[in-house]
Amino acid sequence: MRRPLLSNLLLASGLLALTQLTMPTDAAAEARLALVIGQSAYRTVPELPNAANDAKGMTELLGNAGFTVTSAANLGQSEMRAAISDFAGKVSASGADTVALVFYAGHGLQIDGENYLVPVDLDPKREADIPLQGVRLNDMLNTLGALPTRARIFMLDACRNNPFPALSGAGHGLAIVDTKAGAPGSFISYSTSPGAEAEDGNGVDSPYTTAALTIAKQPNLPIEEVFKRIRVAVAQSTDGRQIPWESSSLTTDFKFFGGESSGQPALPGASAMALASGSRSVADWRRDLQGKEPKAAYELVIADDTVEAYQAYIELYTQDARTPRLRTVVERRRQMLAWERAVAINTRASFEAYLTNWDNSDLAATARRLLLRVQNRNYALPVAVAASPAPVAVAMAPTCPCATPTPPASPVNPAVAPVIKKRVDDTPPKRKVVETPPKPRRPPPEVVVYERAPPPDRGPPPAAVMQGIGIGIGLGMGTGGGGRGGDYHNDRGRY
Repeated sequence: MRRPLLSNLLLASGLLALTQLTMPTDAAAEARLALVIGQSAYRTVPELPNAANDAKGMTELLGNAGFTVTSAANLGQSEMRAAISDFAGKVSASGADTVALVFYAGHGLQIDGENYLVPVDLDPKREADIPLQGVRLNDMLNTLGALPTRARIFMLDACRNNPFPALSGAGHGLAIVDTKAGAPGSFISYSTSPGAEAEDGNGVDSPYTTAALTIAKQPNLPIEEVFKRIRVAVAQSTDGRQIPWESSSLTTDFKFFGGESSGQPALPGASAMALASGSRSVADWRRDLQGKEPKAAYELVIADDTVEAYQAYIELYTQDARTPRLRTVVERRRQMLAWERAVAINTRASFEAYLTNWDNSDLAATARRLLLRVQNRNYALPVAVAASPAPVAVAMAPTCPCATPTPPASPVNPAVAPVIKKRVDDTPPKRKVVETPPKPRRPPPEVVVYERAPPPDRGPPPAAVMQGIGIGIGLGMGTGGGGRGGDYHNDRGRY
């Protein structure tokens, strides 16, 4: 009787071990929830057939990676808001040890520096309709960012061309979203660079989703490495026309699938991507790329996706066929970084600075509109003072031509004080005031008291006179001498 029981226990243990090997190891230590939205059936513009396929493929991938997936397709505005709200409720109920992932495939728009996801019922007549009819990306980021979670991952295949004729003044692509400016623990990926447009591709899925479905399956890859490889794969498949971009403020490790790595890179030259990027300068990148084959060097800078890396490649490989395209990428990236700063600062000076350098860009019309908006604010101070780059203390100094403002000494540096005091005392106007002759003083009181002769008609007896002289000399010299000494001291003090 014991042998069958023992055999059953061994069989159950083997099945359990096999099940654990086939499941993502990291998923067992955390709850994983995903919301997948595919927007294909737009009502006022042509459909996006690939978006539905992208959502279907990602639903299957994430399910295999241990996520509990909520799929939603072709959502209007109210339905999309409700789906995001319901998903946030599930994430909140799941607890702090939860990884929340949102994948969105469909149209996205940039209006006045804000990014919007596009419901299928959007029908704008002007740009001002987008905030009313669209779903602001930051609203979704903030809703999930307010919840205690282990990590939040956003994958946006939403940078396709703008299909709405009424929005001719909208900027191309999406604006930069820096996850470091929000709640920590977020990772956001765009299907292409900020300010650029993604392609639908010629296959069933978009180039971005095609690469993600292949590379994310590779075991034991950190999420940062996954998206570096996705970026290189998309750049290769589109001949450099599309370069995905991401921003991360993750505070914990994440892998789609655990287990042992196969040890073979997914892309040619991918092993060289292990080179740490950090915050290297153009000179650092020039040293790293020196002597490398152009193709290997190109994959390295694409994987890093920084202006410094691209600039070093452009300087070293001037004759390479990829260099002109990278020049365009660098120019657009610098422009979008300047645009991000202008919108974040949101002052007259910031928008004027943007227009000084990028007056002919696709965002210039928006910059002028926002500049007019901030000019109409009711400032307590004059606009010229508020927009001046100079310190307020200098900007508000008196404008009299005879007075030159002097920078004040720091009150916490006493060593500066004697120098400032000496400089003030040596100033000619101060010397004139101090050297003005003092007003005449009254004669010292001792002169009046001790040099006056006694009345002739009431002279005291000789003995009294002698006694008075002794007392007078003693008191007079003591008191009068002290008074004169004080006067002399005061005179020195005055002079």
